[in-house]
Amino acid sequence: MADDLAAAVRAYEVARSAVTDAREEEAARIVAAAKTGVVAARKRFADAIVAAARSGSRQVDIVPATGYSRERVRQILRANGVEAD
Repeated sequence: MADDLAAAVRAYEVARSAVTDAREEEAARIVAAAKTGVVAARKRFADAIVAAARSGSRQVDIVPATGYSRERVRQILRANGVEAD
């Protein structure tokens, strides 16, 4: 009987481990996809800031629209070859 119990415990632990491993792998895929999405969204956001500045929007108007600080907007613009006003 002790052997049966020990075998059942091992089988249960193996089964739980397989589920945990599968969940961790799926979570890792979800996190990787989300990170890729953030990178793409950040690039699109920066491109929109640069486009607004190039189309004549003043930095003082871009700041409240984005929620970024004036310095962060300035950094994004400079990184994209746009000198701040």
